[in-house]
Amino acid sequence: MSRFNIANLPRMEVAALSEQLLAMKSPDNTIAVIDVRDGDHVGGHIKGSRWVPSHQFDEWLPTLLRQLEDTKTVVFHCALSKQRGPSAALRYIREREERYGAESPVVQKVCVLRGGFSRWQESHGPDERLTEAYVKDLWEDY
Repeated sequence: MSRFNIANLPRMEVAALSEQLLAMKSPDNTIAVIDVRDGDHVGGHIKGSRWVPSHQFDEWLPTLLRQLEDTKTVVFHCALSKQRGPSAALRYIREREERYGAESPVVQKVCVLRGGFSRWQESHGPDERLTEAYVKDLWEDY
């Protein structure tokens, strides 16, 4: 049984994630951002993130585990990171623990972006170094 639940799942602040992404010289296995929004993915996304809609997450989970095997930090988010993001992070953690147990290939931090894309876009929506396909009008009343 995993030691993690919704209440104690690690969170990452928007500022911390943006600093890490800006510090990267090129894509590597330091950090991966997994966006589990569904139709609300329109209007922008974190640059370099992987979009895995929540309704397809279970079928993508084995692929994610394989592709992210050596990644040091995996950050999940949805629009607000209150339901879909934390749920996906917990399923990922539990499946990873079941697959690797104590023999994990790399120590991996799995967390959820505090405030989700809604908070992200408040700080970094127009910043093309950090956000792609941003449409401000879609987020004004969110």
